[in-house]
Amino acid sequence: MSHKIPVSVLVVIHTAALDILLLERAQRPGYWQSVTGSLDRLDEPLEHAARREVLEETGLVAEQGRLRRWNLVNTFEIYGHWRHRFAPGTTHNTEHVFSFALPEPRPVALAPQEHRAALWLPWREAAQKCFSWSNRDAILLLGERGGL
Repeated sequence: MSHKIPVSVLVVIHTAALDILLLERAQRPGYWQSVTGSLDRLDEPLEHAARREVLEETGLVAEQGRLRRWNLVNTFEIYGHWRHRFAPGTTHNTEHVFSFALPEPRPVALAPQEHRAALWLPWREAAQKCFSWSNRDAILLLGERGGL
């Protein structure tokens, strides 16, 4: 079994009107989040990982919107119920924040092994629904700055 790399991307998908796409985790009903995912390999460029995760989790391709790296990095403790995915002794993850702007909400094609539902919400409601503090804070920052 190969272990996940404790470096990930968080991609907040939003519209010009600041509606946010949230995805409900398949294995954790009630856990709503933006697109997230670990690097596939240590030398994978962050932008590549962000585009790959958006495509894998939603079916959206880079040409449909504008991907922006925020140069914002969060470090957080990995939840105990997910630590088995990482090498023994790994307790923290480093997350790089991106946004993906679309003109308007689009239907998405979920990866059923990862997510069970998707919805578009105004940014304040989306922030309240997120289980992750880093995801919530990224959405609040995006909304407060008018889409950055």
